[in-house]
This record gives sequence, structure tokens and C-alpha cells, in this order.
Amino acid sequence: MSSRVAVVPGSFDPPTLGHLDVIRRAAALYDQLHVLVVHNPGKEAMLPIAQRLTLLEQSIAEGGIEGDVVVASWSVGLLVDYATDVGAGVLVKGIRSQVDVAYETPMAIVNRHLAHVETVFLLPDPAHALVSSSLVRQVAALGGDVSPFVPAPVARFLDTGARDI
Repeated sequence: MSSRVAVVPGSFDPPTLGHLDVIRRAAALYDQLHVLVVHNPGKEAMLPIAQRLTLLEQSIAEGGIEGDVVVASWSVGLLVDYATDVGAGVLVKGIRSQVDVAYETPMAIVNRHLAHVETVFLLPDPAHALVSSSLVRQVAALGGDVSPFVPAPVARFLDTGARDI
């Protein structure tokens, strides 16, 4: 039997409970899961990639997510190049709304065409359906409490004021 490898890509700026929900469920579906922090040139990042990697690793460990989970980053080339390099045949994306479906569908079709990599959409837990990293960044920037929306390591980090790095 061949190993089933998948990639969960995202900016994770910062990681949210919705991200962890998708990671937890995807880790249960695949033999190995790569959680991939990707650079999105269309967004101005709040946190440097190295900090996002650390926060994801801590959140996954403290969140009790089981399985072979690799946290990595990718900033050059196509996402499907990374997937191919690690032997992944699947990208896993969390879909919160019809807007996400409209945005993700063309990319899924192109990724399948370019590298025969399929995309699997996971619907969110309703408790996290309306939370995005953008919303968390806005609340954090204005001094609001983001702890209901992010894993404990992220809440601790943001609460220390370290977000002003």
C-alpha cells in the first residue's frame, strides 16, 4: 500500500482555531500531513514566516493533534512543486463560505492540470466558520481579545505585545 501524503497550505498569519480544526481532521485522513506556510505576495504579513512556523508547531503539539505532521514553509515556485517534491497527491483546503469556493476552485483545477494534484475541501466546524486570520489581525491590532479565535500559543504570543516585531 502506498503512503497517502497531503499538504495543507496557508499563510497562517496568525494560525486560528479554524486552521487547527482543518489540520486535525486532515491528519486523521492521511498518513503524512505537511502544514505548509506559504508566502502570499498579495497580503502584508503581520508575523514573519519563522514566527508562524513556531506558533503552528506549538499549537499542533499543545492541541493534541496526532499523526505524522510536518510543518514547513515554501516561498519559491508553485505550490504543486512542493507537493510533488514530498510525494503529496492532495492539497487540503478549508472552505468557510461560497466566496472561498469561488476563489479556490480555479486554483484547484489548474493544480490538477499542472501536476495531477487533487484538492480536497473541508468544511469548517461551525464554531470557526466566520473566523479568519484577517479578522484576528484586525482585532489584535486594536487591542481586542483574540483568545476565543486562536490556539493558546498564539493567544499568549499576541497578548505579550510581541506582534509589534
